[in-house]
Amino acid sequence: MAFPINDASPVTWPGPVPDTADVVVIGGGVIGVCTALYLAEAGQRVVLLEKGRIAGEQSSRNWGWIRQQGRDPDELPIMVEANALWRDLARRTNVDIGLTQGGVTYLARSEAEMAKYADWLHHARAHRVDSRLLGTREVADLVPGMTKSYIGALYTASDMRAEPWVAVPALAGVAARAGATIVEHCAVRTLDIVGGRVAGVVTEAGRIAAPEVVLAGGAWSALFLRRHGIDLPQLSVRATVAATQALPMIYPGGAADDDIAFRPRKDGGYSLAAGGFHELFVGPDAFRALPKFLTQLRADPFGTRFLPGAPRGFPDAWTTPRQWDGDAPSPFEGVRILDPAPNRRKVAQLTRDFATLFPDLGPIRIKAAWAGMIDTMPDVVPVVDRVAALPGVTVGTGMSGHGFGIGPGIGKVLAALVMGNDPGHDLARFRLGRFSDGSKMRIGPSV
Repeated sequence: MAFPINDASPVTWPGPVPDTADVVVIGGGVIGVCTALYLAEAGQRVVLLEKGRIAGEQSSRNWGWIRQQGRDPDELPIMVEANALWRDLARRTNVDIGLTQGGVTYLARSEAEMAKYADWLHHARAHRVDSRLLGTREVADLVPGMTKSYIGALYTASDMRAEPWVAVPALAGVAARAGATIVEHCAVRTLDIVGGRVAGVVTEAGRIAAPEVVLAGGAWSALFLRRHGIDLPQLSVRATVAATQALPMIYPGGAADDDIAFRPRKDGGYSLAAGGFHELFVGPDAFRALPKFLTQLRADPFGTRFLPGAPRGFPDAWTTPRQWDGDAPSPFEGVRILDPAPNRRKVAQLTRDFATLFPDLGPIRIKAAWAGMIDTMPDVVPVVDRVAALPGVTVGTGMSGHGFGIGPGIGKVLAALVMGNDPGHDLARFRLGRFSDGSKMRIGPSV
């Protein structure tokens, strides 16, 4: 399968759309797919609707890291569970998703970085995660051949990687075999609201009656909710990834310093990205959400490059409608898959940085480059909650670049919320109301 998934990728799940369901899941990324899987396994009649292709957006465009390391303390227990769930799910797919326990390493060039990593370790210990600090010699032994000398690192041997453009469609296959109905190329235009609560959804193929709806729409979630009067201060930022041609294996896991992140792929190449760099297309939602993001901007004023406007049809483009009727095409049909152009200057820089870091690898040739739109929240942790103002709606969005690895864990939590069961985790940190109830903005650890 080519990576990432795009408009040219074939439709695997054409429908038809059923008339009724117990639950409708909006969005075919890793969060929506895993939610549908666990609902189906619990005996729910679940329909998963995706406007483009399964994993067509950020779920096939991410780094492929499955990491516990550096997680927000409130995310960490869900991620520990997700780590175990990935192993189980990989055994249940009918393809090799490239799941590999190669570890994750954060390389440090300063004592301040090492102190930050040391501060985070008590969270790892509290959840029995095997993270530990490495010294200079241990780093050189773990990742040999680097020209830079690092004073140390944070390392988690039990962290993993997988090929996202293979893994998420494979999980959709597991969900379908469990009884979920999956329909691609079918946008949900609006919720069907009767008597103040959800009665179903209106799609481009007709209405589906359902008492419960899960919104896992990634970068499109805020636009969808605004149509129904719900304010979600969510923005999306562009992140660029480059894939090299096959190279010798230097380290089986994911590693990152301030300049570059890398990890090997199943095809023998490496995926390269800039760890702390992303780009925001400034649109009306950016201005609207600015007060909520001020704390994050002050904490990391140089981590974001601002661009004047999103491409036509993107969620926060100036010309994208904020209101529409269910009986006419919606913005979600206008752009089936968010496929932003990669930053070519950043690709060239990543290539040079990787070649400089590992000169013994020889010439670095780029096989492909792409970008994705990461849905992010002001405090860099997601919204996982029931929507009090819209009974019957559950939201799982704003994974802030952390969604692929934690996907099975969040999917299991969302399924429990929908069915009224104990999710098994404290979700107070992820409530929707934290942006409107006067709560102080608490940024997740920048680790």
